[in-house]
Amino acid sequence: MSWQIITQSLPIFLKAFELTLWLSLIGILGAIIVGVISSLVQYFKVPVLSQLLAAYVELARNTPLLIQLFFLYYAFPVIGLKMSAMTCGIIGLIFLGGAYMAEGFTGGFTGVSATQIDDGKALGMNNLQLARYVVFPQGFALSLPSLTANIIFLIKETSIFSVIAIPELTNTALDLIGMYYRSNEYLLMLVIAYAIILIPVILILNYLERRVRYGTFGD
Repeated sequence: MSWQIITQSLPIFLKAFELTLWLSLIGILGAIIVGVISSLVQYFKVPVLSQLLAAYVELARNTPLLIQLFFLYYAFPVIGLKMSAMTCGIIGLIFLGGAYMAEGFTGGFTGVSATQIDDGKALGMNNLQLARYVVFPQGFALSLPSLTANIIFLIKETSIFSVIAIPELTNTALDLIGMYYRSNEYLLMLVIAYAIILIPVILILNYLERRVRYGTFGD
């Protein structure tokens, strides 16, 4: 184990670390938006759209991100839709993550009491108002455990981006190992880098989950 090699590689790993964070942030935010919209559309059984989004959720959840990235990066250019590796990575993460988020939010939204929905309708609320004032606030709190698991899952899935040559953490570590044959040092840096990202995220999300649970149910 050479600490000199680790020190010399820090600037390269720092760039990869920042890129991984950025890709994760964009992908997770996009996935949450897609997941909320998909879940609400299916919850209120919007004609046609609910069936289309249900099909999307099944397709995305039952195909690996690796295959999705290959399709975006290699198949789309054949029909004239050429995108950069970064764009393909973000779209793939949102596509996959949106489906998992949709399932998580659906579980939370269906946990909202039917009595409250009926009361809202009795007050003259339309579906948009019910979603905003009744279903989403309570359903989001119920969805937090699933949301936490999905966020952690998506951050770890960025390692798949190495297959389309995005210079994130995993790709950077593999490139350095291929050039200098120092597996121990670079794999250690890779593990530490993901731990630095994931451990704070887990702690923050668990804290928010407890706060929301206590605030909502008074446990």
